[in-house]
Amino acid sequence: MRITDLLSKQSIDLCVSLGSKSEAIDKLISLHKQAGNLSDVEKYKAGILAREEQCSTAIGQGIAIPHAKSDAVKKPALAAVTVPKGVDYKAMDGQPSDLIFMIAAPNDGDVHLEVLSRLMQMLMDEQFKADLVNAKTKEDFMGIIDKKEIEKFGEVIKASPKENAYRILAVTACPTGIAHTYMAAEALEKAGEKLGYPLKAETNGSGGAKNVLTKEEIANCDGIIIAADKTVDMARFNGKPLISVPVSQGIHKPEELIKKIIDGNVPVYHSDKAVQDDDMGGKEGIGRQLYKHLMNGVSHMLPFVVAGGILIAIAFLIDTVMGAPQDANFGTATPVAAWFKNIGDFAFKFMIPILAAYIGMSIADRPGLLIGFVGGYLATLGSTFAAPGGDIPSGFLGALVAGFVGGYVMLGIERLCDKLPHALEGIKPVLIYPILGLLFIGVFMCAINPIMGWLNNLLYSGLRALGSNPSTIVLLCAVLAGMMAIDMGGPFNKAAYVFGTAALTQAAATTDTAAQTTCYMVMAAVMIGGMVPPIAIALATTFFKKKFTAEERKSGLVNYIMGLSFVTEGAIPYAAADPARVIPSCVIGSAIAGALSGLFGCTLMAPHGGIFVFAVVGNWPMYIVSLVVGSVIGMALLALLKKNKE
Repeated sequence: MRITDLLSKQSIDLCVSLGSKSEAIDKLISLHKQAGNLSDVEKYKAGILAREEQCSTAIGQGIAIPHAKSDAVKKPALAAVTVPKGVDYKAMDGQPSDLIFMIAAPNDGDVHLEVLSRLMQMLMDEQFKADLVNAKTKEDFMGIIDKKEIEKFGEVIKASPKENAYRILAVTACPTGIAHTYMAAEALEKAGEKLGYPLKAETNGSGGAKNVLTKEEIANCDGIIIAADKTVDMARFNGKPLISVPVSQGIHKPEELIKKIIDGNVPVYHSDKAVQDDDMGGKEGIGRQLYKHLMNGVSHMLPFVVAGGILIAIAFLIDTVMGAPQDANFGTATPVAAWFKNIGDFAFKFMIPILAAYIGMSIADRPGLLIGFVGGYLATLGSTFAAPGGDIPSGFLGALVAGFVGGYVMLGIERLCDKLPHALEGIKPVLIYPILGLLFIGVFMCAINPIMGWLNNLLYSGLRALGSNPSTIVLLCAVLAGMMAIDMGGPFNKAAYVFGTAALTQAAATTDTAAQTTCYMVMAAVMIGGMVPPIAIALATTFFKKKFTAEERKSGLVNYIMGLSFVTEGAIPYAAADPARVIPSCVIGSAIAGALSGLFGCTLMAPHGGIFVFAVVGNWPMYIVSLVVGSVIGMALLALLKKNKE
């Protein structure tokens, strides 16, 4: 926000004569009132006087800046007077004040601090201050400030003052809600600050929505940026200029997105689908739509996978420590292990219905939740017409079909119901949609479960075959681990991770030991592939400092923690700064680590956790060796490919 945005001709008076500090305060408050900045003059004055009681706001060298935050202020504003003969404002240097600004700030926000900071920096220039005192007209006074502000802080887009300090709002979200979500929010907020357009970003992270946008902020903003790879709540933005892009563009192109809003090149949002900007990735194609719906399901499924998987892994660890035989009862042989195994299994049983439910909800909003949830549950049971209670489970694959088909069918049901009389509007979501949706998904899943169950069994057979052939399992592990490093949290990374977690669900659903072992080897390769990039970068910043800037070296230490915790996204800033060198180095390092993990027969029963779940890794010494070798190779390639930084 510009200083001149807060000034108006009505709030400026030049060459006035004031006899005392109290007279000066009254004069400036009257200017605020004249400009329409206050709803309650006496209340605001009480705030000014309370601030002056703490200590005088005269800062010396002829300058005073009284200020107060109050709910009596309608909008952030400034008043200003020049007093050529000066007035005793009780400055610490004992000198009279000949230039006085008064800041009026509402309670919601820290506008007065931002303005105070800018004014202080500008008023350090004695010539600037003298020019203001000698200004002959109000236009000259504002022009001098405008010129100096551009000179000091660069060209800033003008913005008309509003009660809400935020001119642009954003929502960021990635499927896992860990790193990309917060990186995009930070990039957008920093870019907004740089461009002089205050921006607030709501983060839809793994812990829920934070920094949530209020109705007042939405009503007052100039536009909204949605940087998300999963579905977010859009209905609240109806009637506002809105641009929707992948979360990666929020990280890499924040200034471009903000300038789109500033320039007015963003359509107004009126429908149930986000408007895509042509220059920011083009119209939303069917592939991206499907990806967003899938990631919405995956993001809600992950907590069940991670928590349930780790508890199951703990059960196996307990039985191992207790010396239980690794037979069909392994994981439940001891009472304590059985408790952990049962709780973990309960979480796993919710996983597939949750996946289908939130895919359906992403497509058809709330009506899609029922159809997806029931469809996912029928997939786990394997319901057929002959055996509605369960016969041929279709598992993960059946849940995907249930979520997508159910969601789109529900959209069709909603459109058909639009033709019903308006009097039935109230019962549609609670009666008509659920009954029609439930009938459809029941018939549909009973029809396709035999087909999807056959495909599921085919997948089991394939995994069993891979596990019996060392060369094929090593190749599969290398490919999956390499995919984890291609885009470090993007579609390739998520595809590999979803494949790994799906393998865990298959392991839990079968008693075939060979297939289970192969599934656990797949998960081990996926996790090690995600750990290598941050660790390789951390090692490179430690041992090859000349290849990185000072800021990159400082952040390198954090990557040790992120890598060991299986948070691949720690490598993103480095990959974004130098993709041609960083990404190939990380992919090769990860692929080698994955291949070695498969070669050594390392297994992992937990879907997340990094070093914190190494206790449940099968053949953990060689797993550590694989991780070290892959990370060192990645580091060596970075040192070889990257050029020295000046």
